[in-house]
Amino acid sequence: MIAGPSGVGKGSVVKELLARDPGGLALSVSATTRPPRAAEVEGVDYSFVSTRQFEQMVDEGAMLEWASVYGHFYGTPTADVEEQRVAGRDVLLEIDVQGARQIRERVPEAVLILLVPPSMEALAERLHGRATENEEKITTRLAEAEDEVAQGDWFDHVVVNDDLETASSQVAAIIEASRSRPEEPSS
Repeated sequence: MIAGPSGVGKGSVVKELLARDPGGLALSVSATTRPPRAAEVEGVDYSFVSTRQFEQMVDEGAMLEWASVYGHFYGTPTADVEEQRVAGRDVLLEIDVQGARQIRERVPEAVLILLVPPSMEALAERLHGRATENEEKITTRLAEAEDEVAQGDWFDHVVVNDDLETASSQVAAIIEASRSRPEEPSS
């Protein structure tokens, strides 16, 4: 599971990981109530649903984790994750820190990786470079990012995304190491 602030490069790292290990890794496609951004594809980048549909999924217990972020709901459908796990794949979740807390509670064996920027200045540059939000939204995202980065102590690993290749290699090494750790005994 990879979490981190908006604009830190979670999507870029995940794409790199999937390209390196297409048979062993799968990406969970999150559901969201926000409208698609340019070039986002339904069912690939997100499942775009109405607020009513999302709330129904939550009420039915069909979400592994979910959160309200910047005025929209985001969540991970449980069925999709289980389908990939049954197929023998490690499932990558690309989520925010709120969702990571829920994963920690519900799936204690999950490996939680916090991806952080090299600095808040670098993150601000990335957010401005995306050109998807106005200045007010960027300011809000940066304030939230400071809080998220400060929570790194309860993650299993913290990786600085200063260079995509380096960060992707570090995350790949963490995933590989987690594959060889012994199973927790059932109680």
